[in-house]
Amino acid sequence: MYLLNYCRTIKKRISFWWYLKQGVKIGKDSTIHGTPAFGSEPYLITIGNNVEIAPRVAFITHDGGTSTFRRQERYKNVIKFGEIRIKDNSVIGYGAIILPGVTIGPNTLVAAGSVVTRNAAPNTLVAGNPAKPIMSIEQYAEWSLASTPDYNVAEYKRNKRAFLEKYYLKEKSGLTKLF
Repeated sequence: MYLLNYCRTIKKRISFWWYLKQGVKIGKDSTIHGTPAFGSEPYLITIGNNVEIAPRVAFITHDGGTSTFRRQERYKNVIKFGEIRIKDNSVIGYGAIILPGVTIGPNTLVAAGSVVTRNAAPNTLVAGNPAKPIMSIEQYAEWSLASTPDYNVAEYKRNKRAFLEKYYLKEKSGLTKLF
């Protein structure tokens, strides 16, 4: 297990270095989980400080759809590119797609699976396809606090898995007894 974790750590460091070498600008204390798709123009992507990027996020910096009409003389020189900026203290959820010319944040949460076609305002939770404002970050924080159970923090920190299984898997199906 140690060797596997060590290999994952090395892969992350190499990936991070590779992103920077390709021109992605990444701020301090930002975390990139997994391997996002930075597209063919990674140098058009800027990620601020304290940003969290979940796995399988796609940053699309160009509009490939222009190839459908560039064969026509009038449109032969059309190009559509756009910078993508993720401002400080933002979180991009699993599998989100960020389209060209979009600025997100600061202090903005993009929900998993969202397709961000336009700027996401500061201090906002956005979700959907296309992504739309759902609530403010303050509202989300209050909602999260209200839905947090009264729990033993020490027990959680000691063994997260055992705690979560005990708390959330209160009723086990008959199938679990087979394993």
